[in-house]
Amino acid sequence: MSKIIQFLLIACLFQAQLLPLQNKKRILFFGDSLTAGYGISQKQAFPHLVKQKIDSLNLPFSVVNGGLSGETSSGGLRRIDWLLKQQTDILVLELGGNDALRGLDLNLTQNNLQAIINKARTKYPNVEIILAGMQAPPNLGSKYVDQFKAIYPHLAKENKTALIPFLLAGVGGIPQLNLPDGIHPTVKGHKIVAEIVWKTLRPILLKTIKQEAPR
Repeated sequence: MSKIIQFLLIACLFQAQLLPLQNKKRILFFGDSLTAGYGISQKQAFPHLVKQKIDSLNLPFSVVNGGLSGETSSGGLRRIDWLLKQQTDILVLELGGNDALRGLDLNLTQNNLQAIINKARTKYPNVEIILAGMQAPPNLGSKYVDQFKAIYPHLAKENKTALIPFLLAGVGGIPQLNLPDGIHPTVKGHKIVAEIVWKTLRPILLKTIKQEAPR
């Protein structure tokens, strides 16, 4: 076999390997330090753990970790346009926790999250959105805590998005599942969070695949 033919065969094989990657739909995890994996390796954070589940099932989705430690909903609103420059098919929106820690105005948080949803849907009308609910620390008072918690189901209902009621369910407030700061999950905590996210994300992935399947 000549070197030219060998080269052409290798080139064709390379293109064939690239095709599935090019056809993959993009999942954007957009959030703060929880998404970024503060205090641990990014490969131990829940977005990467979810990616491992996707890859193990050979599902045609890529995962982008758009987490930034310290991010507020206002910061997220300023940053989202840049991340939406790349095709986004599924958006997992995890923001607001830092707003609560700072006791920021509830209307500001809600309006910022709504604006992020609006930007995503304006750019990609068919984008699937999962809103990850957060909770405020109890020291801010029961009224603030209750009203903050209500933001997420309200936005999910108004925008017809999927909802994770509380991203840190079974993790938040449990010392052995959090770093010494009592806020950020340990490696074990992130494994639990990944399962929580997967429970909501998996049906959306399967629905997306079914919609894309030739008829």
